[in-house]
Amino acid sequence: MPLCMGIAIASGMPPAAGLITGIIGGLVVGFLAGSPLQVSGPAAGLAVLVFELVREHGAAALGPVILVAGAIQLIAGLCRAGVWFRMTSPAVVAGMLSGIGILIVASQAHVLMDAAPKARGLENFAALPAVLWQAISAGTGRTALFVGLATIGIILAWEKLRPQRLRFLPGALIAVVAVTATAQLQGLDVNRVDVPSNLFSAISIPSFSDIFGVFNHTLLVSAVTFAFIASAETLLSAAAVDRMHQGARTQYDRELAAQGVGNMLCGFLGALPMTGVIVRSAANVQAGAATRASTILHGSWLLVFAMLLPWLLRMTPVACLAGILVYTGVKMIKIGQVKELATYGRGTAAIYLATTFAIVATDLLTGVLIGFGLSLFRLALHSSRLKVEVREHADKKDEMHLTLQGSATFLKVPAMARTLESVPPNTALHLDVAKLHHVDHACIELLRDWSRNAASRGCELVVDWKELDRRVEGKRTVESAPLVESRKAA
Repeated sequence: MPLCMGIAIASGMPPAAGLITGIIGGLVVGFLAGSPLQVSGPAAGLAVLVFELVREHGAAALGPVILVAGAIQLIAGLCRAGVWFRMTSPAVVAGMLSGIGILIVASQAHVLMDAAPKARGLENFAALPAVLWQAISAGTGRTALFVGLATIGIILAWEKLRPQRLRFLPGALIAVVAVTATAQLQGLDVNRVDVPSNLFSAISIPSFSDIFGVFNHTLLVSAVTFAFIASAETLLSAAAVDRMHQGARTQYDRELAAQGVGNMLCGFLGALPMTGVIVRSAANVQAGAATRASTILHGSWLLVFAMLLPWLLRMTPVACLAGILVYTGVKMIKIGQVKELATYGRGTAAIYLATTFAIVATDLLTGVLIGFGLSLFRLALHSSRLKVEVREHADKKDEMHLTLQGSATFLKVPAMARTLESVPPNTALHLDVAKLHHVDHACIELLRDWSRNAASRGCELVVDWKELDRRVEGKRTVESAPLVESRKAA
């Protein structure tokens, strides 16, 4: 419940919007889910996207965008496309989560002092010293800062010291209860959460004009972005949950379709978007959950508290929820992953860092696209990796051997051309393609051109052209070698 309300505030939406999403995630998605022990609800990973969308287009645009995003997820699940959402570079996903964590910390540090966050991550960092100085010197926000820091301290202490028999109680809940009780007893002057007496009054069904208004370029891109990031986070979380227990395994397509239904319902009711959340899911498993009933009960308890005890929720200091989100954001920033990712190559670690800093410096979508672009560029470099080795024949001075190992693509044309140009006149060049996995049109044409022109220098290219043609991507007619008769390289 604290996370639901805190994420809603971080998203620029009323706390009730987060509660509605949590209820739907438990009752509806919990019943339909392909990952029975995964708990769905509003996620910190989408808070940044929601905040940007609401700031630029207003809260009225959020519902239709989430509705379309949910439809995309539902269609993808029915088309069995769940596995495709898992085909994402771990470095990009890790960088995305770290970047989101940094943005959450930067924005909620302002809320921690009862100040309004800025629009961009760098703006939040730039304005933070002034807000902090004002809280310390002028006293504006000092009490809220104390409340937020106390919340973080209690969470850290509980995570370190909690008894084994109480491991199912999250530190955030303990912190909220303790800090809220203290704030009430002491009569602290801090901003409180605004929750309506009737939760149903917070429902905001989009109008037809709002729904049809989503079909413009900007909002459609937002819907696709929501669908992709929510799906990737959900399915990666489901895979992590599977590693925590020995029960039923995740049916990824069913989980994706269930998330789609849930997000369509959230969009229709004007609530926040949802994903499968690893923090809630891990707590669910650690508490001994064995069936989907625990997830459904999660939503049921949220509904009971929101309907029967709204007055209790209104006692919660906003700074307390901000403290929870600052803690959550810091947990998402895993700089230690750089060392782990570097074991798969420095390029992998570089993609992680580039994605993280690009998200902080620009926005979430741009940062993720930069990460994907770098991943594709690195993939292209790896797929075109070619080892070119030239050696002279031990006994015959007029004979050389050229070995190609790997993939010969257009990116390697300059290197191959330099090698061929270095062949002395009156030399028979034997080409060994036994270790050549792939050759593209550009490289094979380079070899044919050199073979045609070599005669003027007294050279010839000796290669099994049929064997070489079999390594060309795609279907093509096998051509006979020009100028010289094909024969195996000696």
